[in-house]
Amino acid sequence: MVLLPLGFVINQILSGFFHQQLEEETSQLSSHYASLIENNQDDMIVPMIQRMAELSQIPMYITNAEGEVIALAHLAGVEEGQLITQEEMTELLAGRTVESLYEDPEGQSYYAIGTPFFSENSFEGSVFVLSTMEGLEQSLLQVRNLLLLSGAGAFFLALGFTIVVSKKLSTPLLQMEKATRKIAKGEWETTVPQNSGDEIGSLANAINELASDLKRYRDTRREFFANISHELKTPITYLNGYSKVLKEGLYQTEKEKNEYLDIIQGESQRLSQLINDISDLSQAEEGKISLELEWVDLSEVLEGVIRKTALKAKVKGLDIHLKIDNHLPLIYGDGLRLEQIFLNLVENAIRYTDKGFISLSTLKSDKQNVIIQVEDSGKGISKKDLPYIFDRFYRVEKSRARQYGGTGLGLAIVKNLVELHNGNIEVSSQLGKGTVIIVAFPINRREKRDEGF
Repeated sequence: MVLLPLGFVINQILSGFFHQQLEEETSQLSSHYASLIENNQDDMIVPMIQRMAELSQIPMYITNAEGEVIALAHLAGVEEGQLITQEEMTELLAGRTVESLYEDPEGQSYYAIGTPFFSENSFEGSVFVLSTMEGLEQSLLQVRNLLLLSGAGAFFLALGFTIVVSKKLSTPLLQMEKATRKIAKGEWETTVPQNSGDEIGSLANAINELASDLKRYRDTRREFFANISHELKTPITYLNGYSKVLKEGLYQTEKEKNEYLDIIQGESQRLSQLINDISDLSQAEEGKISLELEWVDLSEVLEGVIRKTALKAKVKGLDIHLKIDNHLPLIYGDGLRLEQIFLNLVENAIRYTDKGFISLSTLKSDKQNVIIQVEDSGKGISKKDLPYIFDRFYRVEKSRARQYGGTGLGLAIVKNLVELHNGNIEVSSQLGKGTVIIVAFPINRREKRDEGF
C-alpha cells in the first residue's frame, strides 16, 4: 500500500523531468536555428542549416512565410512543398512557438517545436526541430521496470519479515492458548515459558501465577474438606456415642452421667462453632454480612476479650496482658463483630503458644488510625506460609494444625470482618519466636464508612 503511491509519484516526477529536458533541448536548438536565419539574410543560410542537421542527424524542416516546407533533414513523411496546418501557421504569425507530436510512417514518435523567424518585423518563416521520443520512452520504461522490481523485492522482503515477526509474536500466544486450555481442564501444573520481559512475558508470568494459585486453591480446598469432614465426624461420634450411653443407662454414678453430659454439651458447642465459622466465611465472601453500626469503645471490647480468654490462657500457664491508650477514640462499627475479630486472634495466639505470654495493646498513629497489636511468644509461622494465612481453605503446617485443633477458617473470617470496617490487617512472624498481628481502623470516618456499608 505504501509502495504503490510512492512508485506512482516517482514515475510522475521522472517522467516530467525527462519531458522537460527534452523540451528545453529541442526548444534551444529550434531557437538557435531561427536566430541564425534572422541574423544572416544570405540565401545560403538555409541550405547550410539543412546540411548541418543532416550531418548531426537532427530531424528538422524549414518553412517559408506561406507555411510551405522549403528544406528538411533526416525526417521521413515530410516533403518539400508540404504545408503546415492552419493552427500552426496562426501561432507562428503571432510570434509564438508551436509544440506538437509527430509520428512518421514507420511509427516513430517525435516531439516537435517550431520557432518563427522574422526580417524587419515581417514574418519570413519558421524552423521546426524534432526530437525522437524513443530514448525518452526507453528511459521511462527502464525506470518503471526498476521501480516494479524494487517494489516486488521490497514487498517480498516485507512479507518475509512480517511472517518471521508474526510467528515470533504468535508462537508464545499460541503456547499461552494451549496452556490456558489445559489449565481450564484442571491441568494446573501447566506452565508457559517466559522468554522476554515485555508485555507478552508479563502475560506468561500472569498465566503461570494463575495456574499456581488455582493449584494451591485446589489443594487447600481438598484439604479443607478433608479437615471439615474430620472436624464434623469427631463431635458427631462423641454425641452419638455418649447419648447412646445415657439412653441405655450405661453409667455407674450421677457424677459419671454429668461428665458424659458435659462432653455432649462441649461437642455440641464445638459443632455449633464450626457451623458458625463456615456460615460467617460464606457470608463474608459474598458480602452478605450485615453490621449493626454504632460508636464503639474499643477499650470495652478488648477488656471483654481478655475476660473471656483469661481462663484458657491460665490453663496453659500463659501470661496475658492488656495495654490500652488512655485517650483511645471511639470506632464506628459493629461491637459484636469487632469482639469476634479480637477473640479469634487471641484464641488463635493461645492455641499456638505453649509458654510465655499473649499481649494485646492499642495505640494511635498519625491521628488517622487506631492500631491494635496482638503479640504472642508462640511457635511462629514460616515465611513460605506467611503470605497465605488469610486465604480461605489454608491451614499452616497441616499436622500441627490438627494437633492444636481449629478449622483453619478463623483468620479468613477475621480478614473479611476487618475489611468490612474499612480496616487493614498485617502479620509478621519468626519461627520459634512468636507472631505479631497488627489491625488498623480509621478514626472518625463515619461518612466514608456509611458509604462502604
